[in-house]
Amino acid sequence: MADINIKTIISSGNDEAAIEKASEILRQGGLVAFPTETVYGLGADALNEDASAKIYAAKGRPSDNPLIVHIADTKAVYELAESVPEKAVMLMEAFWPGPLTIILNKKKIVPDGTTGGLNTVAIRMPSHPVAMKLIKESGVYIAAPSANTSGRPSPTLAEHVIEDMNGRIDMILDGGVVGIGIESTIVDLTGEIPTILRPGYITRKMLEEIIGDVSIDRAIIEPDPNLRPKAPGMKYTHYAPKGEVTIVESEMTDVKEDHNLSAIDIKPESIKEDEIRPTDKKVIDKINSLVAEKTAQGFKTAVIATKDNAPYYNCDNVLIVGEADKGVTISANLYAILRKCDTIGAEYIYSEALNQNELGGAIMNRLLKAAGHRVIKVN
Repeated sequence: MADINIKTIISSGNDEAAIEKASEILRQGGLVAFPTETVYGLGADALNEDASAKIYAAKGRPSDNPLIVHIADTKAVYELAESVPEKAVMLMEAFWPGPLTIILNKKKIVPDGTTGGLNTVAIRMPSHPVAMKLIKESGVYIAAPSANTSGRPSPTLAEHVIEDMNGRIDMILDGGVVGIGIESTIVDLTGEIPTILRPGYITRKMLEEIIGDVSIDRAIIEPDPNLRPKAPGMKYTHYAPKGEVTIVESEMTDVKEDHNLSAIDIKPESIKEDEIRPTDKKVIDKINSLVAEKTAQGFKTAVIATKDNAPYYNCDNVLIVGEADKGVTISANLYAILRKCDTIGAEYIYSEALNQNELGGAIMNRLLKAAGHRVIKVN
């Protein structure tokens, strides 16, 4: 662990004394980092505009990027929102506590400094026991973006928070590694048709099974630099390591079943070429070519690969992000892998497209932002 020069570090979020101390800091307008089931959040009293301003300062976050308000019971929604439509109630009943954020029109009690100047408020009820305990013990609604410097990969370990927030905040509650690893799904319920503003663990299909038609905001697909963000992560570059990230993906449609080769104890020379899917082979060949080119020029490279494809890459730094067809294994590791690229000093990073799973949309949303939408297509 890096040298710690932070005001207060508490090693365990399960420590009752730590929760009590963190609660007092929040009540006094201070900042506390804490674990949720998605990523670590950087919390402050959501109804204290000065406290919310400290979040923006600590992160270096643009002030028009709204914060999410974390609550511990559904009655809080009625205190924060001007009205609560039936579909919002249905989603709360289906997915709370859990990784879903809903956007509603706000009451005046919620300061503009918390909502990025918008007339709406983003609300969610986390399922992580430390987060729930902190909200209840503190007695405040907690505004909390991810606990990282703005633009950096979100933290999934307390050590990641220390890397970015060392000396900037009052306290960290260490709850170990988080489970999901990517931020919550955000759904705007202020319009006629509910709209996904940020994809996450709760998928469009899951939402539509509860409330019917759900649309996807075009800004997720076609980013607009002139957009005023309606939700966290809609406008600005996020999740990026220091090196240049490029995604390499195939334009072809898969025509063979996934191979099931383990990345452990299998060497490339022991694998037959016809065991690789046609789409994968073209991507692998292109990435290997790019790696060879940059390595010859003296640059340090890294490859982000699924467990299935990892053995095929000719690179000193092949970082296995998870299993191609199991999205949660990828989401749980993605940010840590992006941070590891900085640890090893990778200057050029090449990643497979990671969309062949149930969380592909949410994972690719983050990866595309990390790459600044830098994509090479092969066919």
